[in-house]
Amino acid sequence: MSDSATNLIVKGTFALLLLGSVITWALVLVKARQRWLTRMQDNHFLRAVKAPLRFSTLSRLTNEKGPTWRVTQAGLKAIEEASGAGGTEQDESPREAAERALQSQIHAERRTAESGLAVLASIGTTSPFVGLFGTVWGIIHALKAIGHSGSASLEIVAGPIGEALVATGLGIAVAVPAVLAYNFFTRQLKVQIADFDQYGAVFLAGVLRGADTALSSVESVPVSTPARKGELREASA
Repeated sequence: MSDSATNLIVKGTFALLLLGSVITWALVLVKARQRWLTRMQDNHFLRAVKAPLRFSTLSRLTNEKGPTWRVTQAGLKAIEEASGAGGTEQDESPREAAERALQSQIHAERRTAESGLAVLASIGTTSPFVGLFGTVWGIIHALKAIGHSGSASLEIVAGPIGEALVATGLGIAVAVPAVLAYNFFTRQLKVQIADFDQYGAVFLAGVLRGADTALSSVESVPVSTPARKGELREASA
């Protein structure tokens, strides 16, 4: 392979790693903003709900946003549709309809929150190998240059080999932030889904007790705040 082709491969490797780094930091900023925005919306919704929380109160809220509010809307809509059904044996009970709607909406919110994580995982796992690939081709180019010069002194060997190893270092530098960001946002997603499940359990407990049963334990509880999770468990028991 000619020297020009080898140089093109090495430069292409550097460009690919640079692109991976740009994508990584762009996704980090987008996901961080997404997470901050959803937490603000969830906290605003839960602060807007006054104790004791009633389904009639939830049905009157119209200007709320956020994933917890969308989960609530899905449950309320399912209850209204089940309550307005003909009442035959084949019809779902309000509890069954609400449970199905809540799980469906929680899965939808999870898919939304997971967007971009696969890209971070891919960059984190492949960048070191891309860098190693660039290093191999750089060393091949360096060895060819050494063969043409007819000398293997340290001055001739050190420069090209050192430049080739830069690709491996760059690959690791791209991979580390991507892996750390992926682990962080995956952990945040797990906490968010666990909070949705707890909120859904409280919601279903209210359905069992009737549409006007108070669910006072969710007042002003941020969805991702672990300090109040015990109260949600008690309410759903």
